[in-house]
Amino acid sequence: MWVNNLRYCYHPGYQLGLSPKHPFPMSKYPLLMELLLAEGVLHPNDLLVPEPLDRWTLERVHTREYLDKLQSSSLSLAEQRVLGFPWSESLWSRSRLAGGGTLLAARTALKLGLAANLAGGTHHAFADHGEGFCVLNDVAVAITQLRAEGLIDRAAIVDLDVHQGNGTAAIFEGVDQVFSFSMHGEQNYPTVKMRSRMDISLPNGVGDVEYLARLVENLPRVLGGNPEIVFYLAGVDVAAGDRYGKLKLTEQGISRRDRTVIEAVRGLGIPLVIVLAGGYAESRVRTAELHALVFREAVAYERCQQCRS
Repeated sequence: MWVNNLRYCYHPGYQLGLSPKHPFPMSKYPLLMELLLAEGVLHPNDLLVPEPLDRWTLERVHTREYLDKLQSSSLSLAEQRVLGFPWSESLWSRSRLAGGGTLLAARTALKLGLAANLAGGTHHAFADHGEGFCVLNDVAVAITQLRAEGLIDRAAIVDLDVHQGNGTAAIFEGVDQVFSFSMHGEQNYPTVKMRSRMDISLPNGVGDVEYLARLVENLPRVLGGNPEIVFYLAGVDVAAGDRYGKLKLTEQGISRRDRTVIEAVRGLGIPLVIVLAGGYAESRVRTAELHALVFREAVAYERCQQCRS
């Protein structure tokens, strides 16, 4: 009998109340969970409930000055504009919860091989500031905490959001044990790119064939350093028609992308953590539907492996 070993981290606090006119699709988080439950991709017993990250853990990556501002409502209006969110106590709480989900997913992946956070991928957060709808850098915090605890030494990040993970690149620049890989739109946010270990810049309009060819070509180098865990930012803003995307991947292309990453990482026996990253489709329901693709592929992979064994 097939047993689903995939675990999902989720908390109702992932959703933050925003103005209906705000461009960030915050309701995609509960919509995604409801969709996965309805399809049977996720069972209630598969859910793990995270705790918010504490200050000690956050300070391994973020500066005390920045965390003080987040905690005490002292972000300036200019800083809030760059961040993309108005400050609130709920924003501070929500960001720590989502980061806690990624850390819990990472701990779970080390035990079971595969786990996911139904949020996360906030790769535009730098050590000393947030930007681009990213408050805290959840993946950087998780990696740094696991390394501090001696649970891992080497990690890799496969960032396939359409926007470069500039905050992550800056945080890990010069850290040889963390391989940051970002494949993103060349003429897209952020205007000023940081330096990942490997950056692949794509011109506007790239579709399935070229995208997948570049991914298959470069994944072996990303995984060649024998990482002990891989974090996959499965952003769906690469989809054709995405409000902030400029690429033209089809739904089938995104599924093949996700399958490629899952098979490459898990095929080497490396624990894999899946986080959402960005997506800005024509509706929030459609955004959730696109995010669901990676979890369908993950469950299909797990089922296939168990059938073979």
